[in-house]
Amino acid sequence: MTRVVLDPTGERSPSSRQRVDRPASLDGRTVALLDISKARGDKFLDRLAQLLEERGLRVARFRKPTFAKVAPVDLKHEISTKCDVVIEALAD
Repeated sequence: MTRVVLDPTGERSPSSRQRVDRPASLDGRTVALLDISKARGDKFLDRLAQLLEERGLRVARFRKPTFAKVAPVDLKHEISTKCDVVIEALAD
């Protein structure tokens, strides 16, 4: 049986970017928690924020308007200027 995989992006030559190195430690850094607006993602991030804050880390919360689209440019800019690392919630 032959399988056909359809790519909805329609990219003929996908672009690629090199990953940014992860920091060795989160000490002294601000962690962005990005809720993508899926059901119960906020519950996961509430608990994660609590755990990070108990470790003495600074946490900033952000939310996409909808999970169906990429984050708006202004939201990505705000996160990149205020925070050092991002954790994105993908929950249902």
